[in-house]
Amino acid sequence: MVTLEGVPMQFIPNSPLKKSMLHELQLHDINNLFSDIPKEIKIENLKLPPSQNQQDVEDQMRQLARQNKSFCEMPMFIGGGYKPHYIPAAVKSIISRSEFYTAYTPYQPETSQGFLQAIFEYQSMIAELTGMDVSNASLYDGATALGEAALMCTRITKKKTFVIPENISWEKKSILFNYTKGAGITIKEVAYDKTTGMIDLEDLKKTIDTETAGLYLENPNFFGVFEDSVEEIHPMLQKNQSLFVVGVDPISLGICKSPGEYGADIVIGEGKSLGNPLDFGGSTLGLFACKNEYLRQIPGRIIGMTKDRQGKRAFCMTLQTREQHIRREKATSNICTNEGLCMLATATYLSWLGGKGLEELAEKNFERGQLLQKQISKIPGFSKMFSGVHFNEFVIHCPGAVKVHTHLLKQGVQGGLLLEKWYPKLKDCMLFGVTEAHSKESMTRLVSLLKEVS
Repeated sequence: MVTLEGVPMQFIPNSPLKKSMLHELQLHDINNLFSDIPKEIKIENLKLPPSQNQQDVEDQMRQLARQNKSFCEMPMFIGGGYKPHYIPAAVKSIISRSEFYTAYTPYQPETSQGFLQAIFEYQSMIAELTGMDVSNASLYDGATALGEAALMCTRITKKKTFVIPENISWEKKSILFNYTKGAGITIKEVAYDKTTGMIDLEDLKKTIDTETAGLYLENPNFFGVFEDSVEEIHPMLQKNQSLFVVGVDPISLGICKSPGEYGADIVIGEGKSLGNPLDFGGSTLGLFACKNEYLRQIPGRIIGMTKDRQGKRAFCMTLQTREQHIRREKATSNICTNEGLCMLATATYLSWLGGKGLEELAEKNFERGQLLQKQISKIPGFSKMFSGVHFNEFVIHCPGAVKVHTHLLKQGVQGGLLLEKWYPKLKDCMLFGVTEAHSKESMTRLVSLLKEVS
């Protein structure tokens, strides 16, 4: 028996009520509640270790933690979108404040003006960066942003086919298929040019038709290559009344045209590189922006600026497409929250950088990518796989890539991403990534180790 504000409360276990509950549900056995789960994936019992006291658990966790290597201890050159970037102390200082330390969008604007303003400023910066009219208050990550973009395209166009390049992350592809399966959307893939690493325009022309809801194109793409035919692709999509969805590395926009300048209707991306550290799988930040005409179809929510009763500036939730309070059946999204803390880190980071700082950062990433690629390509047996211009990631071909990768790990360096598992045609190919966080000394060491196995 416990009390809550002086009122006695008795907690009654439901075990004695199990039979009556099953009878009410017209079930004979508790396992009938789980009949939809396939037998082949059911677990009979969990093989858990014996229980331990708190002190022993902490000791064991410390021993496991000692096996980890930080980026400073083990330089990492693995490509694929997630790479280390320098994060100024100001970011951690701001996001550590107790009034901000939550992932949730505040539902009471009168008590949350500071956080709502931070989201508003974030939206403004993302809209300016992408060249779009409006940005939402962020999504879970870049992969789910792609799923939401595909659903949004089909809602707007009333078509059921969505086109993607063959060379996108297998993780994004998997999540996209999960998002669109229940909606009856067909996903078509377009081949990439084996010489340039860019999308195959001829194959794209054969794939895009009047039934296409939208095309997703990454710029730079998964291989790190810039797509130089974006201005040719846009008219092709307009002709078929299809939408243009562009995926970006936001840091590259410091030196590149914004997607809005070459006709994008929707811009998405992974925002983890903007002030958010690498961690064990999450959380990350999904960027999502679009043209004003599609505002009512954007997933998530939007924070707007208004005035209070005294005529002072105030912020509030202007649009909630989830509509969880009313008309749930008409909601265009099931996004329950934005990634508030990650969004705040990005807003702080971009404010700290400023426009000039972002340009300089993008230049540094580009230059280091060019420098490392040229140094590796000079090693006998190593060669650049694609001729297209790359940003800060690039694909290198070398005989015995697995052996090379293993050698680097033994020497305390994480090499490029081995691509054969997901791209069988790219046997003995590695996707390298480099940023401003990589010192010239670590790059020199990588090249030196690669020479040892050339």
